[in-house]
Amino acid sequence: MTFQQPVGDTLPRYPVIIGDSLEEQGSGETAAHIYPATGAVTREIRFASPADVDRAVAAAQAAYPAWRALPGDKRRDLMFKLASLFEAQAQEMAPILVSENGSLSLAAPYISYDAAQKFRYYGGWADKIEGRTVATWGGPAHDYVSYEPYGVVGVIVPWNGPLFAATMVLAPALAAGNCIVIKAPDLAPYSVMRLVELIRQAGFPPGVVNLVTGGADVGAAMVAHPGIGKIEFIGSGATAQKILANAAQTLKPVGLELGGKSAVLVFGDADLQSAAKRGLTGAVSANGQGCVNGTRLLVERTIYEPYLQMLTAMAGHIKAGDPFAGDTMLGPVISEASLNRISGLVDRGVAAGGRLVTGGGRMGGDFSDGYYLPITVLADVDPASEISRTEVFGPVLVVTPFDSEEEAVALANDSDFGLGAYVHTTNLARAHRVAGQMQAGQVQVNGSGEAMTPCVPFGGMKHSGHGRLGGIEGMREFQQVKNVWVNLA
Repeated sequence: MTFQQPVGDTLPRYPVIIGDSLEEQGSGETAAHIYPATGAVTREIRFASPADVDRAVAAAQAAYPAWRALPGDKRRDLMFKLASLFEAQAQEMAPILVSENGSLSLAAPYISYDAAQKFRYYGGWADKIEGRTVATWGGPAHDYVSYEPYGVVGVIVPWNGPLFAATMVLAPALAAGNCIVIKAPDLAPYSVMRLVELIRQAGFPPGVVNLVTGGADVGAAMVAHPGIGKIEFIGSGATAQKILANAAQTLKPVGLELGGKSAVLVFGDADLQSAAKRGLTGAVSANGQGCVNGTRLLVERTIYEPYLQMLTAMAGHIKAGDPFAGDTMLGPVISEASLNRISGLVDRGVAAGGRLVTGGGRMGGDFSDGYYLPITVLADVDPASEISRTEVFGPVLVVTPFDSEEEAVALANDSDFGLGAYVHTTNLARAHRVAGQMQAGQVQVNGSGEAMTPCVPFGGMKHSGHGRLGGIEGMREFQQVKNVWVNLA
């Protein structure tokens, strides 16, 4: 097998974009970006530094008064133009998405289409920001509520889906009238770099969206900066704890969309073929590196073995390969460190009594230079075991039987996480009954990802975070509530 290599000269060149300045290097550390399919270097990148964060915040603050005052229809038109640019340049965006983290070219058009949809959806909200009046007592008065932007919003997005996450935040934040400082992830920086370039091409005023690329020091500088009114973070729980401690020093609000260990409940009356196909999605989507992926399969005992057999048979048809190839369905994980961490979790899961149905260790042969793991299924997994309770973030599924609806609900909710849940049943009453009991921010019935559209709220409970992105709830995340009382006596 021959792997296509990313061409560094064709990838975005500006790791720092501040105001009207596009800069080919920041003032921070230099690091090599690694293409995970082959372990090869795409480019050396000099990242931003905390000093660059200061400049970016200053540019955003300078742009904010005019951006906030811009009529909603003007913001709407800019966002619609940006949406059209994403649609027009979907083919150009595809190799960028593949090169940064091994995303599949098969999925790249969807990601660009999704970005366009987000800017078009929230562009439609930009000219519809309204308040409300409140009936009061105690004397004649006029009382009203208005929804106002925070000013400058700091956005920190993860490496597993940088463009998807960035557009999920930027679209509502910009529609609400905020200016942005966004940090592109050091492990996968290119699509966010291109996003900010397209924002400039669409005609957004300089300073409305500013880019810094880098690691933890850049993120920490953003969180601590007194000029940033709110932080929106998408990433791991461990990093979120550090962010919350840092943000406490300036008392700034923090929105968190964190990890998950989403349960997939398969009842005996489910469409078995559909449930198996959708259950497999948790190991395939984003190469198993999706926060909301359903990776903890709870299957009613009456169909347990037939379901496992069907799941395993389907897994055997998933082709791993070159992410640039149009027929590849499984790509690499992000890094060697991630691969080793996942392999260790699988080994300990087997040692703890899990039955290895398919998959296992690192893939060799043509794949040996990259960071490839096969789809791995562990059956008979103890719900209390490490691998059943830890977010693996790789192409790994764990399967556990249950005997009753009550047990299924209890097992699903026995988790520190609460991002997503999936219920497979043809019984309508059961679907609503079980969905109502799930301790998760989003429940999909007989689905496996279709609900991730801009018009619906998405976010977690428990250790999966708080706040919502998507829908009108997503707009409210980037608006502050002001009450005005006018004495009419």
